[in-house]
Amino acid sequence: MAKTKENLVKFKCNECKKITHYSNRNKKKLKEKLEMKKYCKFCKKHTLHKEAK
Repeated sequence: MAKTKENLVKFKCNECKKITHYSNRNKKKLKEKLEMKKYCKFCKKHTLHKEAK
């Protein structure tokens, strides 16, 4: 299934503040913003990534 623009979310690294990952979520079911630990290629380590606008 294709990632539609209304379901697409960006993940921003908390340390370097760069957008490094994209994903999709159902915004009608999940009201809160997502947070997860992901690998940042700029920091070269696993850091907390939060959903950006």
